Amino acid sequence: MTEHDPTWPLGVLRVAEALQTCEPVAEPFMLESDARTAQEAADALGVALGQIAKSVVFRRLADDAPVLVMTAGDRRVDEKKVATLIGPVGKADAQFVRSRTGFVIGGVAPVGHLTPPMALLDASLQRFSRIWAAAGHPRALVALSPPLLEALTGAPWAEVTA
Repeated sequence: MTEHDPTWPLGVLRVAEALQTCEPVAEPFMLESDARTAQEAADALGVALGQIAKSVVFRRLADDAPVLVMTAGDRRVDEKKVATLIGPVGKADAQFVRSRTGFVIGGVAPVGHLTPPMALLDASLQRFSRIWAAAGHPRALVALSPPLLEALTGAPWAEVTA
């Protein structure tokens, strides 16, 4: 088990613990400043926008369940495609996102959620051998491979973008 920096925000510590289950172990790291958008994260890392795995949270209308869609930073989620797969969804406001995931918008990680969400992975992320996802805070990121993202989330790959 890796020792984590005790000064990290609680959300990052929660993500770091969840990442201990994967092989190889992935470790969050902190940027110097917030990267609340995929573009800000890509600029900070010097990588292609598509390599940033954006976390988009929806509210499933039938049961108010959180739905996490991990999509490539250069793509937009098509709500109709998501609805076809899991039922009608609506926008999730900042309070819903924080109360269900435990993360603020801009820091929603693929793991470590307070309420495990239904999740879908954008198939276009598979274009890359390495992607970066938020790790519990707008300054925290983690590098993952698409197969590792799939293993961590247990989510299926789907065509969810416009």
